[in-house]
Amino acid sequence: MKQFRPTSIELFCGAGGMTLGFEQAGFDVVAAFDLEGFNVATHQKNFPGTLAFPVDLSRETGDSLRKLANLNRTEIDVVFGGPPCQGFSFGGRQDINDERNLLVYDFARLVRQLRPKYFVMENVKGLLSPNSRPILDSFLRRIKLAGYRVVEPIRALNASDYGVPQRRWRTFILGSRKDVAPLEYPEPRGCRDSIGNEFHPVVKDAIADLPVLEDYEHLFECDVFEGTLRKTSNPYACLMRGSATDPHDRLKKRSTNGVSLTGCLRTTHSTETVRRFSKTEPGASEPVSRYIRLSWDDVAPTIRAGTGADHGSHTAPRPIHPKMPRCISAREGARLHSFPDWFHFHGTRWHDFRQIGNSVPPLLAKAVAQQITESLRV
Repeated sequence: MKQFRPTSIELFCGAGGMTLGFEQAGFDVVAAFDLEGFNVATHQKNFPGTLAFPVDLSRETGDSLRKLANLNRTEIDVVFGGPPCQGFSFGGRQDINDERNLLVYDFARLVRQLRPKYFVMENVKGLLSPNSRPILDSFLRRIKLAGYRVVEPIRALNASDYGVPQRRWRTFILGSRKDVAPLEYPEPRGCRDSIGNEFHPVVKDAIADLPVLEDYEHLFECDVFEGTLRKTSNPYACLMRGSATDPHDRLKKRSTNGVSLTGCLRTTHSTETVRRFSKTEPGASEPVSRYIRLSWDDVAPTIRAGTGADHGSHTAPRPIHPKMPRCISAREGARLHSFPDWFHFHGTRWHDFRQIGNSVPPLLAKAVAQQITESLRV
């Protein structure tokens, strides 16, 4: 018997962290839209069954998106996505006048025009701050006038409560049409191993099995590790490698690491930087760079994205490896974000960490999406 897979589209999709989480929860993501071409290219590479388009969503309408997605009059179960959040972010300048803040209104407008049963809008925790409250209140007025009820009080969720080995808060606004069953926020839940046991991974679970980059000189020039990974029985590592599956995971595409692993480009550090990193204790902040050294037995701090070309192209602070005196690689960052090993990013360090840092961790998105599947069954 063919399983029911609800129909969804993603706005402001980025590299596809939310797409992955929704697919893992059993959704068909039929189309995804983003302004930046390199994000769309990454999305197309990882989700060949999803139509992805480089568009300015502030200039699109519900009808134009339906036409691009070949949806015609098909009812959409969920519209989800995360409008750019830099103007709300505690990690940035939190500029309430940042024009990107207004894209949350475009999200509300497109939901009104597309009329999905449900919507999910995610953003940084700073959206709940007093400075951002006028924009949030205006968004809520618009979405309620469009005929949607919102789950209140609005909550920020910590990814580490949902099986992600990273301390990362994201605000989620959940809404439902008044003619369908209401939503609830997901209760904290860990990962599940191949027999359904729940667990909460830490840094060691996420990256200890990955290649020791220092053993491979060519990784200064190439980001691809060729070869098989070391044997491990760690349940989180096995999930990321594709050698084990969560019994609740309904993702169509599966892969295992057999011949290569991307995102392994090494960073060249000065002798002085190596010395400082070596002296930094796990869990502590290195005094000059302020980079935090990971601890094997704890979750990682928030992996940040840095800024785009329009705001200086600044590289985000990257955590220091818990054992080696260097910053983590993109693949190590991806593991800490719950991206599986088959997932490919742009291929340059700056873009890779922007894509990871701007993404919702897939396992967090999956937990939210599973709540919607429960409401769709009512």
